[in-house]
Amino acid sequence: MANAIDLFSGFAGMLDEVYAQASLTSALDGAAELTRQGARVNEIIIPKLTVQGLADYSRSGGYVPGDVTLTHETITCNYDRGRMFTIDAMDDEETAGVAFGQLAGEFIRTQVTPELDAFRFAQYAQSAGHTEQGALSAGADVLAALREAANRMDEAQAPLDQRVLFITSALLGLVEDMDTTVSRAALARFDPIVRVHPSRFYESITLNDGVSDGQQGGGFAPGAGASGILFLAVQRGAVAQFTKHAEPKVIQPRENQEADAWKFGYRLVSAAWALENKTAGIYAHLDAPPASPE
Repeated sequence: MANAIDLFSGFAGMLDEVYAQASLTSALDGAAELTRQGARVNEIIIPKLTVQGLADYSRSGGYVPGDVTLTHETITCNYDRGRMFTIDAMDDEETAGVAFGQLAGEFIRTQVTPELDAFRFAQYAQSAGHTEQGALSAGADVLAALREAANRMDEAQAPLDQRVLFITSALLGLVEDMDTTVSRAALARFDPIVRVHPSRFYESITLNDGVSDGQQGGGFAPGAGASGILFLAVQRGAVAQFTKHAEPKVIQPRENQEADAWKFGYRLVSAAWALENKTAGIYAHLDAPPASPE
């Protein structure tokens, strides 16, 4: 039993890597070491530091004393999802451990991270300080839209090295195909640039509860009347994004009182909020509204 637990402990570390590699929004993760538990279990407290500006230096009196103010902001986890899977012991044995061994990684890669990304994108798009809407079909149109987003972020004084651009591959390709000094300069105003598949790029989503009719498969779906996001520019410091709890659970067949089967459970509790005083650091360009059903 100990060996099985040790092996899974190592496997759990691999799951963290699967999340980091598959998640498109992990570039916005906050520094976990700076956070602490709030008064309630679903709260996270993050520090906010304010310092005074420069003052005149006196050759006789030296420095003017400055004040440093450290306050804390409490944010609530707004994402709490999970699932439990069962693999019959004989099914696992007959596939040389592949049935159970592949389950966790495949689940996180194909289900967990796409949904978490979609949730975060929708949260930030809805809180963007500026939003444009309309289809972009030519490279020149995309370029003009990106320059407008960069100009808005310049006005908000968002640091160049903290601007993450999430954009569909099709639109990024249109700009890259231009291959001009102007197009390269426009892209250089964002770092990094992350390609996003349209399937996880909506202004709003619905999280299926896994039990209601039509929602048993879990996962997510575009919100009613939601437009697709064409690109989303986010300053890292404009969002509070933290994973509070992401712990895989494994129950071996000999410990399972219900069946001779392995059980794998996964729960993810996370927070994704746009900071109210920094929404100018978020810019969203949405596709044209979807056609209304007749």
